[in-house]
Amino acid sequence: MKIQSLATPVALACCALVFAGCASQSPPVEKKESSYSLEEQRQAQQQALEQTQTQQLNLKRKVALGRVSNETLHGKSLLRDNHDDVLGKQVTDMLSKALTESGNFLVFERPDIARLQDEAALTGQELNLVGVDALLLGSLTEFGRRTTGESGFLSSSKKQTAYAKVDLRLVDATTAQVSAAFSGAGEASIENVNVAGFGSKADYDAAINDRAISIAIAEAVNEFTQLLASTPWQSNILAIEDGVIFMGGGKSQGVKPGMEFDVLLRGKTVKSAQTGFNIQLPGKKIARVKVVSMFGSTEADEGSVVEILSGNISQYKPSQLVIQESK
Repeated sequence: MKIQSLATPVALACCALVFAGCASQSPPVEKKESSYSLEEQRQAQQQALEQTQTQQLNLKRKVALGRVSNETLHGKSLLRDNHDDVLGKQVTDMLSKALTESGNFLVFERPDIARLQDEAALTGQELNLVGVDALLLGSLTEFGRRTTGESGFLSSSKKQTAYAKVDLRLVDATTAQVSAAFSGAGEASIENVNVAGFGSKADYDAAINDRAISIAIAEAVNEFTQLLASTPWQSNILAIEDGVIFMGGGKSQGVKPGMEFDVLLRGKTVKSAQTGFNIQLPGKKIARVKVVSMFGSTEADEGSVVEILSGNISQYKPSQLVIQESK
């Protein structure tokens, strides 16, 4: 009986030492507070995307958007049909929207051209495709997510980050030559903080995927715009009737009354023995014109009336002449 009475105080003392040791090794409670709510973070990133300034061209270029595919492993599976590149279609639509909203381009459909041809056949209409200044092809080459964070005794934080990269190339539709290549990359993130069970939950946020792709596309469109800024806008003379000169291009392409353009005699086309390409020799400036009025209601039927400021074009046919933006 005495042995049992002595054992009890000893056991209690040992337990007290164990609990005391545990208490001394426990990390202090870290008081973490999120500076911004998840909604405020989303709005801030959206505003940053909307405020991305795209260089403005004086005159719009005609652009055809071709294949933009998903070349990453994200979103791919064995159970897909020929039209089931979901992420690739999303990138194509987002790029088409970004090009249109930039105000620098007239965008023409190419990825779904087969559907347009089917529709034209059903209605008995002829699909009247027009030539463009540039054909864009490319792919989503990088896309992924990563999660980082830290945790304390009663607190934790988790940051979700999505990143994307698109690679595009400019292709000459007549020769299939790649004349330029450019890319854009973007990243978007959301941070979640939880203290003692309170705060935002670190659930999977799919919206940052779209924002990362949008930022990458916006950067690529800026690169493309800067590339075309060094290339002068060109048009042609539609007709000359009773001394009145009609030029292609109107309001939709940024043409305004008072604008002045050079008139060039179209250079001769020769074949290069060195490259095998047909090369158009530089045109000779023979006149300068000014826009006095415009006509038409849509980009499909718009034009401008111009008058001669200097030079003479009376001895040439309209097909021999090129209207060009002065640089």
